[in-house]
Amino acid sequence: MPFTAAKYGRYTASHRGTTVTDLIIGNDYDGNVDANPSTTTTLGELVEQRYSRRQMMGGMSAMTTAAFGATLLTGCSDDDDGRNSVITVADGTTVQAQGGRVVTLSSSASSNATSSTWTQVSGPTVALTVSGTSVSFVTPNVASTTNIVLQFTASGPSGSSSERSTVVVSPATLAFTAVAKNKNDIVTVPTGYTATVLYRAGDPIASGVSAFANNGSDTNYAQRAGDNHDGMSYFGLAASGNTPDASNSTRGLLAINHEYINPQYMHVGAPTTVADSAGVQRRPEAEVVKEIEAHGVSVVEVTRAGNTGAWSYVAASALNRRVTPNTPVTFSGPARGDAQLRTRYSADGTTGRGTINNCANGAMPWGTYATCEENWAGYFARSSTDAAVRTAAGNAKQVTSMSRYGVGTASRYGWETVAAADASSTIFSRWNASAVAANAADGTADFRNEPFTFGWVVEIDPYDPSSTPRKRTALGRMAHEGVMAGRMIAGVKPAFYMGDDGRNEYIYKFVSATAWSAADATASNRLATGDKYLDTGTLYVAKFNADGTGTWLPLVFGQNGLTGSASYPFASQADVLINARIAADILGATPMDRPEWTAVNPVNGEMYCTLTNNSNRRGVASSSSTRAVDAANPRAYVDTRTDGGTNSGNANGHVVRLREANDSTESLTFTWDVYAFGARANANADNINLSGLDDTNDFSSPDGLWFGLPTNAAGQASPLLFVQTDDGAYTDVTNCMMLIGMPGRVGDGTTKSVTTSFGGTATTTTRVGAAPGAKLKRFLVGPKECEITGITSTADGRTIFVNVQHPGEDGNFANITSNWPQSQATGTGTGRPRAATVVITKNDGGVVGL
Repeated sequence: MPFTAAKYGRYTASHRGTTVTDLIIGNDYDGNVDANPSTTTTLGELVEQRYSRRQMMGGMSAMTTAAFGATLLTGCSDDDDGRNSVITVADGTTVQAQGGRVVTLSSSASSNATSSTWTQVSGPTVALTVSGTSVSFVTPNVASTTNIVLQFTASGPSGSSSERSTVVVSPATLAFTAVAKNKNDIVTVPTGYTATVLYRAGDPIASGVSAFANNGSDTNYAQRAGDNHDGMSYFGLAASGNTPDASNSTRGLLAINHEYINPQYMHVGAPTTVADSAGVQRRPEAEVVKEIEAHGVSVVEVTRAGNTGAWSYVAASALNRRVTPNTPVTFSGPARGDAQLRTRYSADGTTGRGTINNCANGAMPWGTYATCEENWAGYFARSSTDAAVRTAAGNAKQVTSMSRYGVGTASRYGWETVAAADASSTIFSRWNASAVAANAADGTADFRNEPFTFGWVVEIDPYDPSSTPRKRTALGRMAHEGVMAGRMIAGVKPAFYMGDDGRNEYIYKFVSATAWSAADATASNRLATGDKYLDTGTLYVAKFNADGTGTWLPLVFGQNGLTGSASYPFASQADVLINARIAADILGATPMDRPEWTAVNPVNGEMYCTLTNNSNRRGVASSSSTRAVDAANPRAYVDTRTDGGTNSGNANGHVVRLREANDSTESLTFTWDVYAFGARANANADNINLSGLDDTNDFSSPDGLWFGLPTNAAGQASPLLFVQTDDGAYTDVTNCMMLIGMPGRVGDGTTKSVTTSFGGTATTTTRVGAAPGAKLKRFLVGPKECEITGITSTADGRTIFVNVQHPGEDGNFANITSNWPQSQATGTGTGRPRAATVVITKNDGGVVGL
């Protein structure tokens, strides 16, 4: 069976004076490791080897030196000061380890040595940490068995002596025991790992801000952690100063999305409305200020005590920052200044305020953070006369746009109802998107165009708190789930992959007009670098063909029906981008089962996208909102819960992946298959559990998605894929979870014929990747009623950060259904639940997951 910390613990073997720590032992390790990697040698053999080579001493002294090293022979020289003695060191050794493991070699030198060094002789370059006569490093991942040779040299007045040790590194495996499904009120991780809470909703991030009371009385969320942590990225920070250092794994900045709020826990009691003198129900200003400020993004400094100590966030760091829906932003790219972006706040359509409903994210290769505006439409309200006023003003196509994007008559939280104490303030009235007949038709006297200012990818420089975020309009407007850069290859135009999170929405990519220059990875003006790569290029939408091929369709004004004579009459490229969903409809893109996070394999460039679920998927389409099954979305079924309930459609979701032609981000065609179908382990294997999941890896509703970084073993050779769930279908059995996989390649599986009888009988042939088996395991289960979402790591992969969103979401202030994170230590606790960021480390200091 595979090595686990629970079975074997920390292994230390001594061999000819050399100590090797955290090696792999066991009777079988996928056939890659001998049963006795220490190549044990008898004491007599050691004596013979040492004596035949050195001919230095005889009898017991020689035996002692051979077995234990020359440090035991102090005083054996005829020269008392040791200047004429021969320098000796312990013999080297050969040991075995897998990728991602900590290896420590300890050697020794005779007492007359005045200095010693460790150097790497051959093999993949590793970062050596030297302490006295010991050296340690983390093994890289490899595609096949690879040797790393290190040399220990001791020197003194009479010369020097050296010995070499060889570490035989074999390909990594998922060397942890899968976490069992459970409904506990803690974050459960495998034996050998530790999960600690780092940064909680309401935590202060500025001097003078009071500790969070967590009783509904707290205010000033503009200087506290927002609510419902989501997408997240780590940015290394120089050990001293405020400059970037991508390699620093003990000090950095976390940029964290705060997607939305749990108002049932935010106030002393339930959120309230109060009738004004005219009988109009209005939200209290103080409550709404808190709710608005709890949205957006945090940038917060985090540090680790040494290389292995505890993590903490720096509450008073000058780099800490909140970007809220009230923060000034600018527009860049083709839609900047377009008439549809003009509002009472910005008459020229070049600036706006804030970002909202930030779900997934992306770390840009030049050191910035991209946050994505997802379900923003629900924050706005439109009056019953709005459509008529727009039509009368000659803007009937705006009515079509509002409908396509879901901007309706009622808002989610009623912010627009606040009667501001400051009559000149528009921070509440901006959420009323109604066109007023008496106002200018161009929208500069009201906020009829405010919804067009949301739905974008927003770029933030985490290192510069004074910088102004930029909304990148070239990447299109939609319910952006995330934006993930493809592989950055010098001289090749990079691509950025995105999902539009809605039932029957699409997968997109933006290809920059500018080829990548490696020098830009360390550019000092990071937002200007974003201008270079993100403001000019082509946005494409994906069409998946039944034969396993696909095409990227360009959203370009004047091409393929995107003209003024279309069903929606486009006026310009800006109009196409502002209404990207409508353009994708016209082009005939493939409607998918809620495209959410995207992730790119750093080794081969393949793109993965989570398709969370789709309750509107049917065997045969029966209305304008339903879609028939197809090759890329082949399942529609009834999922029966253990509590008697049911979920239908594609209830458990799947993860699709695609390979660009020629493995190039510039390609316009691709091939695809499904990496894994979510399902209960006991579900029908022919039509539902198509990936053969079992109790160690079954899951439902994949959402968060991320690959390990190429700077450590988790992103090398066979990179780790982290899959997080946001589930409502499998919650009768387990809380939401995170799995870790080691996927293969597109086309490594087979085709399967899938028959559905839900919503009409249909049979579809789909392409299923190789069954994950032991290469996909459940790594984490979250607390009650949460979503596991958001993941990033340090450059060395020895720390990962994971977000826990909306624990206890089914309760309220009077009926608390989770006490997390207060319950993390013991499983029980008191008080209201809070979203939080969790730090996970491996107890032996190795790379998480390996």
